[in-house]
Amino acid sequence: MKDAKDLEFMAAALEQARAGQETPGGAQVGCVLVENGAVVCSSFNEGDLQCDPTAHAEMVGIRRLCKERKSTSLKGITVYCTLQPCGMCTMACLWAGVSRIVYGAARNDVNSVYFESRHFDTADFIHQAFRDDLDVKGGVLSKECTSFYLKPEDTAPNDPAHDVTSSPSLS
Repeated sequence: MKDAKDLEFMAAALEQARAGQETPGGAQVGCVLVENGAVVCSSFNEGDLQCDPTAHAEMVGIRRLCKERKSTSLKGITVYCTLQPCGMCTMACLWAGVSRIVYGAARNDVNSVYFESRHFDTADFIHQAFRDDLDVKGGVLSKECTSFYLKPEDTAPNDPAHDVTSSPSLS
């Protein structure tokens, strides 16, 4: 059985995804940061809104809450996100010291356009960072979350994160 609190907070993240979808310059990834059983910050992707490719929902939420608290530590915080965090967002969670990450749609549930082409899984990042104290749970309201995104077989628009990069010559 799914944890009722996880379902409640993922539903709140889904509301943020809807808000992002309806906001000019926003996008349909929603996130809430939770502490002691209460939402303390809500966010959605704001990349085009802020002209900032790093303004993913998790990054926006982390920045907002850290600024509000005048601290870089988010120990005790659980991050709920409608889409599995990308590498950048996972590392931001690690650096901020969040205690838990819960996501809905997994990397394999959606089109690869949502992830950089050279990417470890969220759990791999945590393992590599030696953070055995950070709990990660995926698949919460997966069907509802996945409905916001392109399916793996869908044709995706071109995205700079997926451009082929050349390796610099070591001569």
